[in-house]
Amino acid sequence: MATNKTHYNLVYLMLCCTVAAFGGLLMGYDSSIISGAIEPLSTYFQLTPAETGWAVSCIMVSSLVGCLIAPKICDHFGRKRSLAVTAVVFAVSIIGTALAHNFTAFILFRLVGGFAIGLACVISPIYLAELSPSKYRGRTTALYSICCVGGQSVVMLTNFFISKSMTSEVLVDTGWRYILSSALVPCAALLVFIAFIPESPRWSVFKGRDKEAMATLGKISNPEHAKTVYGEIKENIKVDPANIKGKLRLNKKTIPLLIIGIGLAIGNQLSGVNVIQYFGPTLMKNITTDNNTAMFMAFVLAFAQFLGVVVGMGLLDKVGRRKLLLWGALASTICLAYSFGAFYLRFPGVYSVLGLFAFMFLFGITWGQVIWTVLGEIFPMEIRSICVGISVCSLSVANFGVSTTFPIMNSNPYLQEVFHGGFPLLLFSGFSLIMFFFTYRFVPETANVPLERIEAIALRKFYGRDIEEDVQPINAKIISNLGDGIK
Repeated sequence: MATNKTHYNLVYLMLCCTVAAFGGLLMGYDSSIISGAIEPLSTYFQLTPAETGWAVSCIMVSSLVGCLIAPKICDHFGRKRSLAVTAVVFAVSIIGTALAHNFTAFILFRLVGGFAIGLACVISPIYLAELSPSKYRGRTTALYSICCVGGQSVVMLTNFFISKSMTSEVLVDTGWRYILSSALVPCAALLVFIAFIPESPRWSVFKGRDKEAMATLGKISNPEHAKTVYGEIKENIKVDPANIKGKLRLNKKTIPLLIIGIGLAIGNQLSGVNVIQYFGPTLMKNITTDNNTAMFMAFVLAFAQFLGVVVGMGLLDKVGRRKLLLWGALASTICLAYSFGAFYLRFPGVYSVLGLFAFMFLFGITWGQVIWTVLGEIFPMEIRSICVGISVCSLSVANFGVSTTFPIMNSNPYLQEVFHGGFPLLLFSGFSLIMFFFTYRFVPETANVPLERIEAIALRKFYGRDIEEDVQPINAKIISNLGDGIK
């Protein structure tokens, strides 16, 4: 076989990455399943608006813990077994919330689900980054977003059919339990399929399992290329695993990268996309009084984002990350401003939600998937795991703030009377405009750029010049030996 050509087993690679991306599906499914249950659940437990917001957003608190300890879990157990652990934790949360007979128990198991979400946010992208060849990195990373948004779309459709099959009284009494328990299906699917995927070859080398790593690399590409990649991985791993301490020093190299990562993560949430995912039916009730209609509209909104992610999957490497983020921020600003006007002026029929449909579709093409790719690329290998964890923690904090305050704003008599339910949309439009300027000023283009050059490009974009060559390098022990992927 010629050694100057690389032949990839794309079918095998994409199947493995799809299974790993199921972590995103569980995240999207479990985080959004509450949208169909929150109204009857609030009636069942007689919740106040603040308690309703807490019931939805409490998972963001425990997801912070999951994000922070996920690197250590996947280093200790391996990427594959960590995904299995994540699915089991999800299952415990689903069963507990579905059977809860008081609000305290519900919150307790909802927090368990948040912990699992934090694990999935970090572990799935790590596995995808370590398994994927660099030329397919954009597409395989997009699988995570597709599964996440796809899970949210399935949730909305499930909510619609369950609520349509029951009266309001039955939905309040037991229906919300059926809605929550439906999330067990993707959990079982992940636990079954995960048995058929390999461990990350980089983690295998890191743990001294060289034969296992070579076997995996040989299944992904031809033997000659597998040996080359194995040699590169072996060369990059020069740290004794027993000496890993996981320390990160903030300096003029790490701070700008964290500002970019945290800024993008927070900006993703300040668009208000999760308000539509979590409170879609509640938001739709501002323009329709029929619960089934509100449920169906929420599904169409989620499906619009799913279609956007599918379309955007092919644009990540062709158009570029930065352009998609800029266009997405500007489109969000316009679409959300229109939606505010539609709510405020009480546009009739489809005109009232046209802006939201456009927002979800365009968000799916751009911010809904691009930030996950950028977060995996912007940080150097030595600190990638911890910095991704910090950025995702910031995303969770912003998600918590938005999800907690929305029910309060939406039920405020004054805001309802003056803005007719559109006030949150006006805020989200303003935040999206801010993110346009943030992206323009700080975010570099990372498409088709070798990973080892991205740090220098990002720092040049941040400072407006090349920083001194004699700056001390990042002083961080490798926490998770997350590599540059298979080249």
